[in-house]
Amino acid sequence: MRKQHERGISLIGLIIVIAILGCVGLVAAQVLPTFLEYRTIMNAIEHAKKDGGGSAKGIIDSYNKSVEVGYITSLKSNELIIERLGGETEISFAYEKKIPLVGPASLLLEYEGTTAKAGAKKKVEE
Repeated sequence: MRKQHERGISLIGLIIVIAILGCVGLVAAQVLPTFLEYRTIMNAIEHAKKDGGGSAKGIIDSYNKSVEVGYITSLKSNELIIERLGGETEISFAYEKKIPLVGPASLLLEYEGTTAKAGAKKKVEE
């Protein structure tokens, strides 16, 4: 009889693959809610820009309503940067989210966003 070489993954290989996938899944489960909150913040500042009427107070009031509805906890209205660029009111923000992993190891996520159009640059006066 001829011996056939078996192909496939061994039990130890399967255990290692499952362990790696489990670790990746745990990290993803902690990162996903922070990303969803970031997207909620982006939507909130876009909405605040439209509904705020161009005034800082109106923008802050609109953003605070979105904070209550969207359960936003990472960014308060006093952390928003509201400025006039090219005759238009723009809102921007930046914040960090630290996710503890194991022992002293942690994952630092840096989120930032703006309502300014991508590629729009400030004019430099000469």
